[in-house]
Amino acid sequence: HGHHEAVLRSHRWRTAANSAAHLLPYLAPGLTLLDIGAGPGTITADLAELVGSVTATEIDQEVLALSREYIGSRGLNNVGFDVQDVHRLGYADDSFDVTHAHQVLQHVADPVGALAEMGRVTRPGGIVAVRDSDYGAFTWYPAVPELDRWLELYRTLARANGAEPDAGRRLLSWARRAGFTDITATSSTWCFATPEDRQWWGGMWADRILDSAIAGQLRRAGLASEADLAEISRGWLTWAAAPDGWFSVLHGELICRVR
Repeated sequence: HGHHEAVLRSHRWRTAANSAAHLLPYLAPGLTLLDIGAGPGTITADLAELVGSVTATEIDQEVLALSREYIGSRGLNNVGFDVQDVHRLGYADDSFDVTHAHQVLQHVADPVGALAEMGRVTRPGGIVAVRDSDYGAFTWYPAVPELDRWLELYRTLARANGAEPDAGRRLLSWARRAGFTDITATSSTWCFATPEDRQWWGGMWADRILDSAIAGQLRRAGLASEADLAEISRGWLTWAAAPDGWFSVLHGELICRVR
């Protein structure tokens, strides 16, 4: 997705309450937590207030700086920062009490291997917690043809990049293949239905389809022209302006107890 302002506008909206509620009952003071793909750090900071220490990771220093800046603004001093690849984590076995990843597995080349690595660095009795959206299960009203085209293009591009946009429904299967046996699988949604939520969600995607990394990849792959993307952007604004507009984002969630 890249880190265009429109992408960060979405990621900075996320909190532990709206994006990691499945994990919160398992957290306690004194626990050590590894946060994979911390992004702008909003979820990470919330988790850090509930445990003893957090290690926030990202794929490079530029992205990690976003986490560092936000967490610093919250005045938290129990968070460390590290560049890591989830396929090959540079930590010893049994290093953390909790390992968490939000919206990560849908983007990686080997989600089963990534889950196995997360389990490796988590101590026996500890928890691996993941949550990913499922684009094929997104639903909205009213019908806007441009949003159908947006979803088709997004899923095609994600798979061309070696990723899986319908990750949510696959999490349980991936975890079982990674060797987990004690798994609690649930789901939850984000719902955008108030005028304010529609303007925010629709406006964010109207900008994102024009200017983020997704737009550039679609053009370079020959999947969409500038005119196509402009039409989809207008479709998002049409949806956002509908007084009965409603959009639901389904997520799969797992709590995996390490044996």
